[in-house]
Amino acid sequence: MLKKNLIFNPTGDDTLENRTIIKGHPTGLFNLNAVKYPWAKAMYQLMVGNFWVPEKVSGLNEDAIMYHKLSPAEARAYRGIISFLTFLDSIQTVNLPHFSDYITSPEVNLLLSIQSFQEAIHSQSYTTILETVVDAKQRDAIYYFWRDDKVLLERNEYIGRIYQDFNDVPDNASFFKALLGNFILESLYFYNGFAFFDTLAYNSRMTATGRMINYIRRDELTHVVLFSNIINEIRREFPDMYDGKIVRSLFEEAVRQEILWSHHILGDDVPGMTRLTTQQYTHWLANDRLRMIKEPPLYPEALVNPYKHLEAMADNNSEKTNFFESTVVNYTQSSSMKGSWDF
Repeated sequence: MLKKNLIFNPTGDDTLENRTIIKGHPTGLFNLNAVKYPWAKAMYQLMVGNFWVPEKVSGLNEDAIMYHKLSPAEARAYRGIISFLTFLDSIQTVNLPHFSDYITSPEVNLLLSIQSFQEAIHSQSYTTILETVVDAKQRDAIYYFWRDDKVLLERNEYIGRIYQDFNDVPDNASFFKALLGNFILESLYFYNGFAFFDTLAYNSRMTATGRMINYIRRDELTHVVLFSNIINEIRREFPDMYDGKIVRSLFEEAVRQEILWSHHILGDDVPGMTRLTTQQYTHWLANDRLRMIKEPPLYPEALVNPYKHLEAMADNNSEKTNFFESTVVNYTQSSSMKGSWDF
């Protein structure tokens, strides 16, 4: 069974030989000179070094002018995708502390705290975009797009229900399902939306929004790696909790919903994106994310990313690094973190 961590547990045991990713017996002390999971140190350095704030991203005033030059389909997609991304980061900010209640590795809990902060920054970023680019009369309609859009409401309710079930009854099954839901959210749900903004920027449109999205994506990629590592550690330490059938079932449903939503909000009306490329990209991406948790592909025919030409748009600094088999782009600031959290 799962038990919440005590705030302070004088009888706890923080020794490495008895430390586990969950179901351990921690004291509540963050002793970072004794780290069981070396990948956590590397992630800490990257995540903290990636600090940024939306106020530092320039050019949104130009996007406000360009917004009125978008086609009706592009403007609708812009509003709908911002609404969905805002929901995703909002629900992450609220739910991540509930995962921390059951993670018994202090070095991993530290990363979840950083992620919560980053998700809050992302929410602020979308607010900054809307305050600058979109007329004030449209903002509430964008935040609450799901109230009038059945497809988006279905998506939001599905994700929210997985998290709520875990919070209502935190047992092995609901915890594992919520971890998977988080991994899928971070690794799949954002990316057709990101591809939309990349496509606009590739055609020299809404470029400041595109830069903001690049910063957000860089953070999200570290979150993808974080949760893939958590899932892999649970599979190693608590194999009875890992359920491959649940993995594939959740991924299949996530792919279905992602394609349905992307067809609904993008269709064939955005130059550079089609229903076919949406499906191809979602299948390819799902295979890649499954690989990260050592699962076989669901779509063996999906071998190529149809948006390969957009990869350069994801790299403002032209500095890439392969990080635990996931492409993560470093920030310039991350060089200042070298040598921190030594052990």
